[in-house]
Amino acid sequence: MIRMPSIEELEGLSTEELRDRAFKLARHRLDFRFFWNLLEAVPAVEAAAGHRVEAESDILSFAQRVEDLVRPDTTEEADAFRPLYIEYLQKHEKAQD
Repeated sequence: MIRMPSIEELEGLSTEELRDRAFKLARHRLDFRFFWNLLEAVPAVEAAAGHRVEAESDILSFAQRVEDLVRPDTTEEADAFRPLYIEYLQKHEKAQD
């Protein structure tokens, strides 16, 4: 049985080693949520480091990449996204005067 590393062992690794191990494990597990969480954290991490312009740029770049990915090949696939768009707009779009 594989032993779980202790927090002390993990804390002793460099940031690069931690990233490499986490990416390798997430790829193996096909853990989309891990990668998504990283993407969500990027703007906040950059802003906290004092890189606000980079954070804003990353958000716009990421939005463009998602837009490129969410261009389905068929009408049926495109229509499957409709409930997500409607839900988002209902929650976040302010009434226009």
